[in-house]
Amino acid sequence: MEEQVVLVSEKDEILGVMNKMQAHENGILHRAFSVFLFNDKGEMLLQKRAADKYHSPNQWTNAVCSHPRMGETYMEAAQRRLKEELGIETPITYRFNFLYKADVGQNLWEHELDHVFTGNFEGEFKLNEEEVSEVRYISIDELDKEMSANPENFTEWFKIILKEYKQHLG
Repeated sequence: MEEQVVLVSEKDEILGVMNKMQAHENGILHRAFSVFLFNDKGEMLLQKRAADKYHSPNQWTNAVCSHPRMGETYMEAAQRRLKEELGIETPITYRFNFLYKADVGQNLWEHELDHVFTGNFEGEFKLNEEEVSEVRYISIDELDKEMSANPENFTEWFKIILKEYKQHLG
């Protein structure tokens, strides 16, 4: 079954569902979430997207980004994807939401109403290799240096979401 995304208005009013690829090809606004995880040193967890991902393969991004299913809350979806992608369970807290649109290459667009969560995690990961090739923790200062030196190594939406994160919580 093709994965569906929940289409919404800018006020998060549900308009329907659509095939995920079709929504990304047409840049149609849909629900999304992003999770930022930190270790006890305050370093941010990054995941490297698997080589076989249909867009943005082998690029670094925040801990988890995805889409809630119809009937699923943002929190439920974020917890589900933490388990599916990283093999972990950890408490997370809702922080803010915002709208963005990003060209992710290959004539695909992320146009999302993104709900952002944060949490802490110290422990072992059980990576889903279809989604994630590796993870690492990095200080915000080192991340800023890497992003400036090699922006092509990071997903387009992560660049936008990180800027929003710093404005809201930095």
